[in-house]
Amino acid sequence: MKKALIFLLFIFSFSSIPSYASSSYVLPYPSAMPGGISYKLHLVWEKVMQYWYFGDFGQFEYNLKESDKYLVETKTLFEYNQYLLGYNALQKSNEYFANTLPFLEKAKQDGKNVTDKRLLLNQAAAKHIEVLEQMESDTPATFNWNPEKSAASNLSIHQLIEQSVALRQKDL
Repeated sequence: MKKALIFLLFIFSFSSIPSYASSSYVLPYPSAMPGGISYKLHLVWEKVMQYWYFGDFGQFEYNLKESDKYLVETKTLFEYNQYLLGYNALQKSNEYFANTLPFLEKAKQDGKNVTDKRLLLNQAAAKHIEVLEQMESDTPATFNWNPEKSAASNLSIHQLIEQSVALRQKDL
């Protein structure tokens, strides 16, 4: 009996470990990645789906979903030192994120209640900032991309990450 009580106390002591995440917003699992066979089909499907989401709220959800997807793609690519592909994915994430707020503002002008969507955008922005700050600590400030048959280009990774954070802080 005493061993069972000690075992239960041991189990319960680990079940109450606090969470240190600043946002409860959940990012998606990485989808098809550049270089994969299905990636080009995935890009075509992405463009088709843009027309499936219609209306202000639909376009808001589409742009937020795509921004999430490209942020996760960026994080994954940076983890594998694929800095050029990650840099491009972060630019796409920023473009999609910048498109979310205008659709909410248009919905508000049309007399729709945007309170829940605005809260969702704030949670997403907080989670994105959390991920971006982690990426900034794990990536080099700049990266010199030197392709075989072209001129080299310098990628200012930290500068783009800081712009990404600023874009998302604007919506908080």
